[in-house]
Amino acid sequence: MSAAAVPRSPSDLAFARDLARGAAGALIFAVPLLMTMEMWALGHAMDRPRLALFLASGLPLLFGLSWAVGLRQGGGWLDHALETLTAVALGFGVSAAVLVAVGALGVDLPADVWLGQVALQTVPAAVGALLARRQLGGGAADREEPRAYPAELFLMIVGALFLALNMAPTEEMALIAWRIGPLQTAALLLASLIVMHALVYAVGFAGQEDHGRPGLAFFHFTLAGYGLVLLTCLYVLWLLGRADGQGAHEIAGLAVVLGFPASLGAAAARLLV
Repeated sequence: MSAAAVPRSPSDLAFARDLARGAAGALIFAVPLLMTMEMWALGHAMDRPRLALFLASGLPLLFGLSWAVGLRQGGGWLDHALETLTAVALGFGVSAAVLVAVGALGVDLPADVWLGQVALQTVPAAVGALLARRQLGGGAADREEPRAYPAELFLMIVGALFLALNMAPTEEMALIAWRIGPLQTAALLLASLIVMHALVYAVGFAGQEDHGRPGLAFFHFTLAGYGLVLLTCLYVLWLLGRADGQGAHEIAGLAVVLGFPASLGAAAARLLV
């Protein structure tokens, strides 16, 4: 029997399906970043030590996400480490392919620019690859039991980071922060808290959580989560150089403005994951 006629085992087919699902997730989740001119510029000009730190800090985040919702259920730490590396490889490959396809990368560019452009996109694309099991099939069933409190906070950080990375490179964030005054900034902060809490506990979305003590839920989850959202926004602003040369007042305003979409991402992560 020829090699081409040997049937594939079910495990091989399942692995191939997982890879295809992961690549699809990476593409769907990362396309807004991959087709954003500001991200192309950042990949070219971003401080390389900061980029290396971003990649290094992304690995434990991806490992934790794999443990929670990865491409396969179950498994030990070695399985999730391998899955994390697989997601990174998928994120890198999908990012490179799309950037070449849309003309953001050309053969005439130096290797440093290639690596910088693709590496900056790899972590958010890898997040999409890991979320693919729950969102694109195979893991979309409702949770049978509540998650632990640290896991809830972790997922809020992941959701906030993903939305913050999508919005922070744009000039609109700085423009909004410059145009609004202190009262509007405070109102935006309050609106972020209200919307973040309502999305999870009040408006009836699929995945909405029940809590017998709404006041405690606000302080225990929403307020604590929003604090993590702001810290995540400050990290992203520093990482992308958006806080360079800014005073404390300007940075705080930028963090609150960026915190509005990031808080939506944090709430959505608790509903969807």
